Amino acid sequence: MQKVLIVDDEPDIRELLEITLGRMQLDTESAEDLNSARELLGKEDYNLCLTDMRLPYGDGLELVKEIQSDYPNIPVAVITAHGSTETAITALKSGAFDFVSKPVDLIKLRSLVSSALKLSHEPEKIKNADEPSPIKIVGESKQIQALKAQITKLSRSQAPVFISGESGSGKELAARAIHALGPRKDKEFIAINCGAIPTELMESEFFGHLKGSFTGADKDKEGLFKAADGGSLFLDEIADLPLHMQVKLLRAIQEKTIRPIGSQTEIPVDVRIISATHKNLAEAVDAGTLRQDLFYRINVIELKVPSLRERKMDIPILAQSFLNRLAAEHNQAQVSISTAALAKLEQYDFPGNIRELENILQRAYALSETDEIDEIDLPLVTSSKAELPAGDFSLEQHLEEIERKALQNALEQSRWNKTAAAKKLGMTFRSFRYRIKKLGLVDGKE
Repeated sequence: MQKVLIVDDEPDIRELLEITLGRMQLDTESAEDLNSARELLGKEDYNLCLTDMRLPYGDGLELVKEIQSDYPNIPVAVITAHGSTETAITALKSGAFDFVSKPVDLIKLRSLVSSALKLSHEPEKIKNADEPSPIKIVGESKQIQALKAQITKLSRSQAPVFISGESGSGKELAARAIHALGPRKDKEFIAINCGAIPTELMESEFFGHLKGSFTGADKDKEGLFKAADGGSLFLDEIADLPLHMQVKLLRAIQEKTIRPIGSQTEIPVDVRIISATHKNLAEAVDAGTLRQDLFYRINVIELKVPSLRERKMDIPILAQSFLNRLAAEHNQAQVSISTAALAKLEQYDFPGNIRELENILQRAYALSETDEIDEIDLPLVTSSKAELPAGDFSLEQHLEEIERKALQNALEQSRWNKTAAAKKLGMTFRSFRYRIKKLGLVDGKE
């Protein structure tokens, strides 16, 4: 039978928790102060610790830190006073699995306990399993090794995680890995691009609506929060949310409830919030486009995903991984990449990061006439100091514009002799003809 340590100086609270957990077929032991808790931890093995934040001879935060240090496989959940959000966030930053507020909501408590107990033997299970790692991030650099270690640690908590990093660096992959390694892995992972939802549809998309609540609402809709219930919600580009939605999102995160449009009652939801953006959140707060209280609530723990230029030693393994996948998708023999082509890729700064590398290799794969990608198949990789254009932009359109200019210049310099222009760019005539047709460049005219 799994065992839970309860630490609280109020006899009534201890009794309530003992009864509730007993009905869940769990064995419990209780301590009324910090010293008693330390003594019991030294004698027994526990699967979970529930501790109040205010204790005689110390506080719950001390206990959280000590368990994190001395008993890292024991999840710790803290009980906080109602409305003490700052205390809860401090506990989460110190390593607490999750928190529950007084007066204790028994439904939320049982959900929390069930999630925490799934972690008891998870490290050994992952370590000894033969199946591939849930972390799909490719690379062997020290930056990626550190990132994977952080992801593994964060997966054992329910604290909100903010993932920072440049566009195309792999923030969603990191979010999916946190979900796949944690106790919510059997539930849904729902990803939302906050900048892609029309403003007038946001509340309905997030929280759902009832039939007839507005024009066009011809049936009930549950919304993305409800769809992710029990799982994880990934809010990509969260800094793009309008202020009125930030208020509603903050309430949903803090209260763990939502109210669909047209409903008079709130619905409890249990989701882990993971958010990301390529923007600087602190600057967004200063500019008034991001609420400070939402910033503190989502930025409990920050995970930084390195750019590709910070881990260039991973380019060879990333490139071959992409090419292997392309070959499998097209049911063709595997394609390799030459040393010269790799050297050219490693000289480039990749403003679009991994997404740009994948895009370049897709083009090279489609147009190459051999089973090896060579330097001449990478005409777009020309600068080691490439920079992102100012403001938001489409990577696909950006790359097409570079290609268009290169083809245009080659044609002009060759007096519109396509064979000579192709030779000047180090391309086969077939590849050159395909590209000018694709981009609408015909006989010197667009």
